[in-house]
Amino acid sequence: METMQVVQLDALDARIVELLEAEPRIGVLEMSRRLAVARGTVQARLDKLTARGAIKGFGPEVIPEAIGYGVMSFVTLEISQRYGHQAVADHLAEIPEVLEAHTITGSGDLLCRIVARSNADLQRVIDQIVGYEGIVRASTIIALAELIAYRTLPLVRAASVI
Repeated sequence: METMQVVQLDALDARIVELLEAEPRIGVLEMSRRLAVARGTVQARLDKLTARGAIKGFGPEVIPEAIGYGVMSFVTLEISQRYGHQAVADHLAEIPEVLEAHTITGSGDLLCRIVARSNADLQRVIDQIVGYEGIVRASTIIALAELIAYRTLPLVRAASVI
């Protein structure tokens, strides 16, 4: 993972991000109109936030459940150190149901968020994950309900200098 430059946010940056989160398809001209600032200012702020890594991507947010993947789980993996993290990550990247993977501290080596179509399908996905000889053990926890969805807007508000 590359290191990124820390971006100091101000109130205008926070308002731009809020607008983008509420309406991802909004254009720069419409944002400038609503924020009562010049179009060039909005564009410059967006360019700065993107170039410095504070904003990544403007694509759609896909909801796995809405496309048939109603089972969400978290899997802690213990790996064989002889294979290393990258080899395991390369294996995991080949499995579409693996949404993300992070190296972690504690009893495991990696934490993955995975989805499946059903509990039986979850077994198939887990079998595919542990089928790689670099993975020693997997511990799976099924998520029953999402109480707080992934979010960053509260952080943006807290980080903005007012």
